[in-house]
Amino acid sequence: MESLYESWAKRNPSWERRYQSTVVDVFCDYGKGVSSFLEARGKIFGAGYEIFIIAFFIGLYHNRTKPLVEDRDKKKVFGQAIQYWGNIENRIGRTSYGNLRRYIFAALIAKTDIDFIALDKGEITLRSAVDKMMEKMEEYANYGFDYIEDKLANDPNYYFSDIAFLTEITNMLMASKTAESDNDLDDEQPESLD
Repeated sequence: MESLYESWAKRNPSWERRYQSTVVDVFCDYGKGVSSFLEARGKIFGAGYEIFIIAFFIGLYHNRTKPLVEDRDKKKVFGQAIQYWGNIENRIGRTSYGNLRRYIFAALIAKTDIDFIALDKGEITLRSAVDKMMEKMEEYANYGFDYIEDKLANDPNYYFSDIAFLTEITNMLMASKTAESDNDLDDEQPESLD
């Protein structure tokens, strides 16, 4: 029997076409193939799914989702199943990032409302569980695409430095840790002497 991970990894998430010109084409050589001229064309990423991964983590770390449009004609897929994302090491300095796929999967397990006992008992199907995970993944990425598009609208050069996306994610992580530590301090109120 196929595992939840295997079933999820065979899927290809959807994204809204409206982000193609404003985000995907800005950062990726999506649909053009990978070549040594990637940097010469000013592209940060090769495959389109790479910016999808960044958008997903932006949505995840902001803990914000945005539903995709209902119209199927306004949605698109990258044409490559998740299991193949980042599995080729043919670019200079690039290593396979299979662990990143597993981190995405783990985040979706934690953030998606799935009754795993019911899944184990066969009361819900593997497909319905994966559908819920894909919907959550797409909604996190959709928020991330919207976030990136908004940043670029306000400052077209916002992401054009070597570490711009790394800085963005690091800042989100730091803000999250600060909020957690503030919450911990709130819980540590002294007992009343009354």
